[in-house]
Amino acid sequence: MTKFDEATQAIRVDETTYDVCLDPGYSIGGPLNGGYLMAVLLRAVVDASPHEHPVSTTTQFLKAPTPGPARVIVQQLKAGRTAAFTRATLVKDDVAHLEALVTTATLPAEQDVVYTGGPEHLMPPPDDCVRLPDPKPESGMTLNAQMEMRFDPPTIGWLKGEPTGRPEARAHFRMTEPQDPDPFVLALAVDALPPVVFSAGLRGWAPTVDLTWHLRALPAPGWLTLLGGGRLIADGWFDEEVEVWDSAGRLVAQSRQLARVGRG
Repeated sequence: MTKFDEATQAIRVDETTYDVCLDPGYSIGGPLNGGYLMAVLLRAVVDASPHEHPVSTTTQFLKAPTPGPARVIVQQLKAGRTAAFTRATLVKDDVAHLEALVTTATLPAEQDVVYTGGPEHLMPPPDDCVRLPDPKPESGMTLNAQMEMRFDPPTIGWLKGEPTGRPEARAHFRMTEPQDPDPFVLALAVDALPPVVFSAGLRGWAPTVDLTWHLRALPAPGWLTLLGGGRLIADGWFDEEVEVWDSAGRLVAQSRQLARVGRG
């Protein structure tokens, strides 16, 4: 079991209840990363489902939970031969913090592809990309230590006060501890990029309100490539779309989230 597996572990209490412990190692400077929280929820949902893979997840982030003991409450809405539908709630201190609707199915190891396009942007190889500076210890940014990311240089110009003016973020991604990517790692990956509004010249914590992501295929071992962009920043809101491509050049996950523009 890897550190990530342990940090997202869900222990069954009964048919509808799972004990979890939210790990402080996935903090983004106070709040816990939304992708990590989704991975925790999905551990419980998959364990309770007759199917192996979370193919569609829609999550509302009601309140930012602090690290420590919590529970996931699952409600089976319908289970069929090819898919099951589950409502899952992350509860801490008797307060709902996340609410999710999850569709599970069982994906084949080999895809039967009818049509596939390629990525709209071709990333430089990881060795030609750059890492962000390590955060200062007092920042509370512990998430960076859990994953390795190599960024397409133009998309982090905001670090030097030179944003591109477009909402975009692109990076290669893998866990710091050697681990082949799986659906739970993908849940983290779709929310791992810096907010795309940074590249548009805006800064500050940008809380996610709603995030939907789809698992399109089981990823091959190796680096993942994250391609993020946005369509509209207005009235204090922005959208962010992320595609995740695996080392075999396959689209393995897609996400879209609605978030608030950063404060401060």
